[in-house]
Amino acid sequence: MVALRSGLDDGQRLAAVASLGDPLRKKLFELVRDSGHALSRDDCAAGLGLPRSTIRAHLDRLVEERLLLVEFRKMGERTGPGSGRPTKLYTAAHSEVSASVPPRHYDLAASLLAAAVQHSIDTGTDIEKSLAQVAYREGQRRGAAAGDIHQLLHSAGYSPEPDGEGGTIMANCPFHRLSQDHTGVVCSLNGSLLSGALEGCGDQRHDLAPDANISHCCARLLPRSGPPR
Repeated sequence: MVALRSGLDDGQRLAAVASLGDPLRKKLFELVRDSGHALSRDDCAAGLGLPRSTIRAHLDRLVEERLLLVEFRKMGERTGPGSGRPTKLYTAAHSEVSASVPPRHYDLAASLLAAAVQHSIDTGTDIEKSLAQVAYREGQRRGAAAGDIHQLLHSAGYSPEPDGEGGTIMANCPFHRLSQDHTGVVCSLNGSLLSGALEGCGDQRHDLAPDANISHCCARLLPRSGPPR
């Protein structure tokens, strides 16, 4: 399996996965990822038994898709003038890469559930309260980083759409399959996450409300009717 966990939007994740559909690029990515240290173009060519010219184009593509990172470093013991040009080296930007259509983020749900269990064990807090606290804090963190609730909803895969009345519905649930089997737990997690996101964004224009339409997310944004909090 190759999960891009941050820094890329859904389109970029799909492009990265598509890039790894090429068998040679996949082998090259795995070679760099599993090496434990930065590799040069010569290292990659030797590792796969291919010409440097062939390897170069595939390395460039993997860098372009943000699957590999580049650094320049002088190799050997000699330094200073006359020691030669720095060598271009490659390291893996991610250990796993995954994408789905529509977007799903089961890794986030798993991380929050595991953190909630650990919090409950460490503090003796009821597991339901622990999950609400952990998800809310994560929402706050993500909201503060995004700065805008609609930007966050887009990047998190909710596929937000205007409802025609100043509110926003979510055309996609990032936790869809889990929510089918564990509705109460997942919708509670989702509600706390989005509530924290509103707080983290400093959003004073919207409130979170339940959405009974089962074709998409269990929550929606409504324009705030009362005074700002």
